Amino acid sequence: MMKAYVIQGGFGLDHVTEADLPIPSPARGEVLIRMKAVSLNARDIGVIDGFYNPELCEPLVPVSDGVGEVIALGEHAVKFQIGERVSPIFTQSWRSGEATRENWITSLGSPLQGLLAEYVVLPEEGLVRVPEHLTDIEAATLPCAGVTAWHAIVEEGKVKAGDTVVVQGTGGVSLFALQFAKLQGAKVIVTSSSDAKLAQAKALGADHGINYKSNAEWDQAVLAYTEGRGADHIVDLGGGATLNRSISALKVGGQISIVGILSGASVEGLAIVPAILRRARLQAINVGSRDMFERMNAAIAHYELRPVVDTVYPFTQALAALGHLAKGSYFGKIAIQF
Repeated sequence: MMKAYVIQGGFGLDHVTEADLPIPSPARGEVLIRMKAVSLNARDIGVIDGFYNPELCEPLVPVSDGVGEVIALGEHAVKFQIGERVSPIFTQSWRSGEATRENWITSLGSPLQGLLAEYVVLPEEGLVRVPEHLTDIEAATLPCAGVTAWHAIVEEGKVKAGDTVVVQGTGGVSLFALQFAKLQGAKVIVTSSSDAKLAQAKALGADHGINYKSNAEWDQAVLAYTEGRGADHIVDLGGGATLNRSISALKVGGQISIVGILSGASVEGLAIVPAILRRARLQAINVGSRDMFERMNAAIAHYELRPVVDTVYPFTQALAALGHLAKGSYFGKIAIQF
């Protein structure tokens, strides 16, 4: 038997409990992984609270991001060797190319079983090797936050040297976006409600910080910093309360990567005329494919980039880690070590 955490009997953190489950066995083309670490995403709280799937099939093991060691191979599983470290891709069926509707039913941590368990079995085609220089904790941060930021900045955004990129907040996706944009030679503006976090972001390489709590018209601050030109690319994590200001802060022909919905899932009074005048390109980003993950890992290995980790909890304190995530006060990623 193994230890795991499951959502059962309702929604909310009060319904996440520790459980004893059978250790799974790998079938044809599958791999048994002993989990080393997981990291948390805002989506995990959305799943636990019933936001994403009110018809959740219980019991469900939550959490989608992690890293582990291959300890057994199913028949005809030849891609990995015993002892290798691997991370699952978030959308298990999205290996390359454009996503399809069918892909969205294969995401880990809902609707598929997640990774907050001591052992997991997954198809070998849904796994990637992780950069050797990273610790287990650092490697566990890559599948959602890392790939989402890579997809937004590099794959879709095609950010280049001299561009100005605005990154909202200082969570996992935001700091990965900051790091990847700097690798491309871009200038990066970070917005936050905390001057202390803005100072930390500048220490990571941010060129400018805007406190949106003391300066609610942060879009005007972006325009002032860029001498009226506007930002080439904006990574929008706020959603409902930030999208109109993102459009306002954009240069003509610029792009907004719609990544999060931290302030709401809908926008009342969408600024269509300013969007038209700016020829704004709005690109929704939903993590990414296995190919993107592998290209990102190659860049991380080449530059020896290290993800930013806020706090690490032991597996026995997984509920405390989830509670920390729900409060929203962190810089980088929250992780759990097995």
